[in-house]
Amino acid sequence: MLLVPMQLRQSLRWAACLGIALYAAFTPASAEEGKWTPQQLLQFPPQWLQQQGLELPVSRLWDPARGTGLLAATISTGGCSAGFVTATGLFLTNHHCLFGIVQEHSRPGRDLITDGFIARSREEELPGKTMRVTVPHKFTDVTKEVDASVPAGSADLARTKAIESKQKTLVAACERTAGMRCSVAVFDGGLQYVLVESIELTDIRLVYAPPRAIGEFGGEPDNFHWPRHTGDFALGRAYKDGKPYQPEFFFPISQRGVKPGDFVMVLGYPGRTMRSMTAGEMANERDLRFQLREQVYGEWIRAIEDATKGDAAGAITMAATLKSLNNSHTNAQGQLAGLARGNIIAKQRQHDDAVAAWAAHEAAFAKSLDAKKELDRLAADRRQIATRDFLFQIITAGPLALRQATTLVRLAAERAKPDGERDPAYMARELPALHNNLERQQSSFFRPADEAMFAIWLAHAATLAPGERITAIDSVKPSVAALYAGTKVTIATERLKMFEETTAQLRARHDPMLELAFALEPELRDWQAATQTYEGAVARLRPEWRRAVIAYAGKPVAPDANSTLRVSFAHVKGYIPRDAVQYTPQTTLAGMIEKHTGTEPFAVPQFILDAAQKVKPEEIPLDFLSDADTTGGNSGSPVINARGELVGLNFDRVWENVANDFGYNPAVARNVNVDIRFFLWLLRDVQKADAILKELGL
Repeated sequence: MLLVPMQLRQSLRWAACLGIALYAAFTPASAEEGKWTPQQLLQFPPQWLQQQGLELPVSRLWDPARGTGLLAATISTGGCSAGFVTATGLFLTNHHCLFGIVQEHSRPGRDLITDGFIARSREEELPGKTMRVTVPHKFTDVTKEVDASVPAGSADLARTKAIESKQKTLVAACERTAGMRCSVAVFDGGLQYVLVESIELTDIRLVYAPPRAIGEFGGEPDNFHWPRHTGDFALGRAYKDGKPYQPEFFFPISQRGVKPGDFVMVLGYPGRTMRSMTAGEMANERDLRFQLREQVYGEWIRAIEDATKGDAAGAITMAATLKSLNNSHTNAQGQLAGLARGNIIAKQRQHDDAVAAWAAHEAAFAKSLDAKKELDRLAADRRQIATRDFLFQIITAGPLALRQATTLVRLAAERAKPDGERDPAYMARELPALHNNLERQQSSFFRPADEAMFAIWLAHAATLAPGERITAIDSVKPSVAALYAGTKVTIATERLKMFEETTAQLRARHDPMLELAFALEPELRDWQAATQTYEGAVARLRPEWRRAVIAYAGKPVAPDANSTLRVSFAHVKGYIPRDAVQYTPQTTLAGMIEKHTGTEPFAVPQFILDAAQKVKPEEIPLDFLSDADTTGGNSGSPVINARGELVGLNFDRVWENVANDFGYNPAVARNVNVDIRFFLWLLRDVQKADAILKELGL
């Protein structure tokens, strides 16, 4: 069980050395800055938390003796967050987080995407083939064990392999307990390693989803902007052994809602932030991740839209893919705009220099300065092959045929190895989910769109500089039309046969898409080895640099997001996005109706327009802002009030705050939440979902 995180121990020790008051050391610079681990929450003085607005004792949120508490009602859906709201397994999350199940059960004539869905009984609930959730169970600091697994003087690739091997051993021992899903979370590149034990639930069913016109109202034009009028919520249920799962903790729903100035907490599994990076590394993220994503994803989006125009079945098939790409594309644009607007990288460079200047006079941090210099050198080296690396990275997000073929080829090779020696993504524990994904992907395959996406990927590969060329593409010179005409990878029944086949059996098929994957495989493995070498260097260098950064700060520093359970403190608050413009923090149904044009994405469903005639729309809360520190992965995060009651669900950030991943700016750091009172009004007064409301205790 984690008691005092390494970051905090370092901070407190150096705070004492520097003569900083303990209270200052315990208190973050801003009440809202930081994605804090549950264990870090215990280190804040109770009186400080009370001053922020918390009414519950901290031990109710997280009991140090048991290593659990109300925060454990926050669950992960493997990309989104969610929260249990009943003792019978009901959980609330965003509409877009359960969109895959909605799409899975939609077809022309039964378009749940457009019409929404309500299960009037448990028998009507819709299962999700690839959906799963994990419930937090236990956290154990394993830093000493992982560090000790690396032999002295190891090269960087060997370091990564040693760490990976130790992680596998820890996970295998942990998962001997039936129904447990375990992982080793890495904090700030290797400053700390934590064994995370979670209860895995794989029987997940859709209970309620609003029509798309509510769940996505405003679409891409409103994405990452304020004011918002989106009912981005959905209700699922987790089952275990065929019966509704009974969580130990769940969030009661507040009917009082929130008002400006109220204290709230956002709980969830934020995915990835870059605040522990040096300025040079941040520049790589800007130039070689977000700029390329903005370009390639934009081309993919336009290709999908063109391929599905006028084809209702094709539009349904590509809906989830298009939704995901649009969100990532808009996010990339926001990151680029925010980095430029906030001059974030220049400010990070100034901060790096200040830490380095301080460390130069502290003998204990001589290694930190060397680590910083080497991190910058590695960042410069990685720029030379960044475009090719990006094309390899996005195979998992791009055309399904290429993704499936490369997966099957790698699977066959890995399956021939002992389980403990396999790539972690292809170990026996992953195979059921991998099989389900390969089966489920058929509902997202629309050949004209997939061909167009593949052609775009190949076109970018053709423009690579001489030092970045992909040999397999240059030598094979694949024809997209011939690949798709001759392959059986895109046929679900054949693909599932391939799932069980050996390398020799796959080669014997002489399938053109598989042959391309075989040609790519050596280069993909070389790329993976180079990536692992870099990761080994980071595991060696980042902790040394972060020790200096944290000591210089002289107070607790929240680690970068890494998809583990976190807590962010916040208050309901508006902001000033630019000169002479001030946004208030709450919107209402009246604003949704005002935006109504009758044309997507601003077409309010008629039943909402009819229901609005019977109420005062300006009195029906819809969305609200708070200044929580959030990022991707916080979609669906429960937003709870000072008493631990659910008042909303996080679903977005404002445009000015997208680059928050690189640094927190209290002036514009605002996350967007759907107000639980709109959810209740819709179910109670509009859609008459009495059985659901009764189960919610309302």
